[in-house]
Amino acid sequence: MHYNDKEQPEGDRMTLWLSTGLIFTFAAIALILYRWWDMQCIGVTPVRTLTFIAILFTSGLDVGLIMFPLTEFGGYGNVSENPEYAFANPLAIEFGFWAFLIWGFYFLTCFYFAIIEPRVKFFEIPMVKLVNNVVIIGTCAFTAYLLLVNLPWYLPQLGDGESVVPAFYLIVFLSIALAVYSSSKVKYIRILSVGSSVLFITLIAGMWFRAFVMGKGSPADFFGTAGMLGEYFANIHHFVLPINDYHEFSLFWWFAWSIMIGQFTARFVSGIKTWQLLIAMLVVPSVAIGVWFSVLYYYHAEGLKIAAFTNIAMISVGVLMVINSLDSLIRLYTDNLNLTAQRLGRVNYVLFNLVAMVGLTMLFKLDFLRIQWVGALVIALYFGCFGYILLRKRSEVAAIQTSPKENILDFRKIELAG
Repeated sequence: MHYNDKEQPEGDRMTLWLSTGLIFTFAAIALILYRWWDMQCIGVTPVRTLTFIAILFTSGLDVGLIMFPLTEFGGYGNVSENPEYAFANPLAIEFGFWAFLIWGFYFLTCFYFAIIEPRVKFFEIPMVKLVNNVVIIGTCAFTAYLLLVNLPWYLPQLGDGESVVPAFYLIVFLSIALAVYSSSKVKYIRILSVGSSVLFITLIAGMWFRAFVMGKGSPADFFGTAGMLGEYFANIHHFVLPINDYHEFSLFWWFAWSIMIGQFTARFVSGIKTWQLLIAMLVVPSVAIGVWFSVLYYYHAEGLKIAAFTNIAMISVGVLMVINSLDSLIRLYTDNLNLTAQRLGRVNYVLFNLVAMVGLTMLFKLDFLRIQWVGALVIALYFGCFGYILLRKRSEVAAIQTSPKENILDFRKIELAG
């Protein structure tokens, strides 16, 4: 998530709204764990747990995870200009922006849509359904927009390193087109997610080997670097509320994603217990992110150059993650609006969504839309849902003891899904 100054939220009201949303979110997570700690969670279309984690990880992140740390470590380390970061080292700060605590947003929404929403049906209320789909479509387009505006930095060899040239528009167009096509069948997401995860692990291994085996470091140096992540956990309370405007914008972005990733991943929950779901959604992705950031930080700290081939590999894996994310979001809003490939026909489905996504991406390019508005809307949905449960569905939620009875632990259902 790479932003310029004009994209950062302004005003104390937005900060207060965000802070209230954060406190509510962490309280809701604690309540879920207290009430349903050992309950088995089954989605509509369950998959194996490792596949579920791969879908979560690759759908819930984008190219920023791959590329941005190298640009941000220096700023986090410059405490004379950014004294608010002085409480921890740059690696720990970067980890806090991307990992662990904030993945609790995804846990909360995934659990809600898998277990509670089938009994509550808040998101079937017409106005809520409209707002929900506005959030999904807007965030989907913003994801493509972020890829477009950051491609000059990712691939300076294709331009001057600052301007968006025709080749970058082509890359984004092809990414959207691939995502639209893959979203036409739900079974493709498993192929994309597992493939992306394998390539990401391969990328980590390759860069680790080059730095700590072929380079001037040693495997022991890696563990020394990774040990710096401990400062995050020692100072985790600093990440509960916004540190500054940049962190505030980042948190709005996570909120915008949370409502959609929860809806999408809920259908794939693999029959694990609630506490295991928490581990799968917080700990496992955070381990992968921690290893990756530790490798990148060693490159930064030691001034190691990224080889051209490695740079291309990083960009390729990152773009593939964008395609994964767009795939899941497109699949979600087309299902919600009954604009599926089965109803429209695959050709019409692809053309409609391609035109819609390209058009909305250009609206973000014109600065007509702001992602913080989307994040603020999601917080409003959180509060609205909670209020609806208290007023209308308290007894139904209090009676929950199991996953919905119609959700059966059958891993073959993914093969039969549209």
